[in-house]
Amino acid sequence: MTFSLKRVNAILIKDWKDLLKNSYILVTLALPLIFAVMLRKLGAEGPLAIFSINFALVISGCFVQAAMVAEEKEKNTLRGLLLSPASTLEILIGKSALSAIVTIAVIIASIFLSGFETPSILLFSLNIFLCLIIYITLGTLLGLLSKTVMETTIIGMPVLMIFGVGSLLKSAVDNKILLKIISFLPNEQFDAILSELNTKGGFNDLISHFLILIIWVVLMTLITFYTYGKRRFDK
Repeated sequence: MTFSLKRVNAILIKDWKDLLKNSYILVTLALPLIFAVMLRKLGAEGPLAIFSINFALVISGCFVQAAMVAEEKEKNTLRGLLLSPASTLEILIGKSALSAIVTIAVIIASIFLSGFETPSILLFSLNIFLCLIIYITLGTLLGLLSKTVMETTIIGMPVLMIFGVGSLLKSAVDNKILLKIISFLPNEQFDAILSELNTKGGFNDLISHFLILIIWVVLMTLITFYTYGKRRFDK
């Protein structure tokens, strides 16, 4: 079966119509914007300004994606989609496209509202792109594992704590092994890249961070594809 943009577009349009009717998702998308405004009023700079961008990525990319996938399951429409002629790649791209679009829009709005000065547009965009794939695949995984939209909030809370505010909680951790593990998380790589860019670091200074993000992309994509395959045949 050849890849069909028409099928991907049909899934995207369906998700867009569902999004406009879902107040939970719309409120969720507003949270990073409210947070960005608050940070600007507080005059936040440096780590906190970077944190606001990562927060937008986690909330919009991960939680919105999880909610949309879980909503399909809750309405018993996901099984029909899984058994449709659309391929795994078409479905996952179609289901992720809207989340990617709204997440990018929320990130741009958050940057504008928080007053964050974007360093090196090319490397900054690459950083956002890799993290976006990681969080959207993670959101898809959470959605597949959840039975309802509200359940995504419950099982997604550890994700928010680890990937969303983990950087702010590091000061409360004194275990060297745990700190080393935390340092390999996507949000830590995201923060490290932006910190390096803010100090005029070049691509050579960022290679290790980008390689870790690429490993995360491959790992999360494989896990999501595997879980999708298992869910296709679950009774």
